Amino acid sequence: MIAIIDYQMGNLRSVQKGFERVGHEATITSDPAVIAKASKLVLPGVGAFADAIAELKRRDLVAPIRKAIDSGKPFLGICLGLQLLFDTSYEDGEHEGLGILPGEVRRFEVPREYKVPHMGWNQVHYRRESPIFAGIEDQTHFYFVHSYYVVPKDHEIVAGEAEYPDPFCAMIWRENLYATQFHPEKSQSAGLKVLQNFAELS
Repeated sequence: MIAIIDYQMGNLRSVQKGFERVGHEATITSDPAVIAKASKLVLPGVGAFADAIAELKRRDLVAPIRKAIDSGKPFLGICLGLQLLFDTSYEDGEHEGLGILPGEVRRFEVPREYKVPHMGWNQVHYRRESPIFAGIEDQTHFYFVHSYYVVPKDHEIVAGEAEYPDPFCAMIWRENLYATQFHPEKSQSAGLKVLQNFAELS
């Protein structure tokens, strides 16, 4: 069973529908017991970092998330769900994240002709061949909506980069842990292939 973690901060139904379109059921839940039983977990997210981390703590979801990742279950973070995995975010102050990955979340500082948030389609260049990119060509376009981006301390975990205008981390991969800054559920056929590849990980 794929569990989509519900903490009131994501477009949960569109992620669920994405999995359904590629033939896989996914359950939306905030129940730690259901999360513990799931074979794969998805942490989506849209909104403010501080609100999200507070809601995860309020719902007692931090420990189940850490335990699932430590146990080796495939885990997919999406957008804010990627950023929450890191130590610190500088969105509207300084806020502590889940601390699963060393690094921080910074706001784009871009030339005037570039708007923030970074919104729309952008190419992703592969730095490593991640299993969830199987069957998807390098430089494929995915859909982004974000004002902040992650800066991992360990650059080896960066699996994909995009440019705005400088390169930034668009995807990470470390063992069973995958996370994308782009929205697979909004990225048409390529994004659905990402969800399918994740759902079919062994």
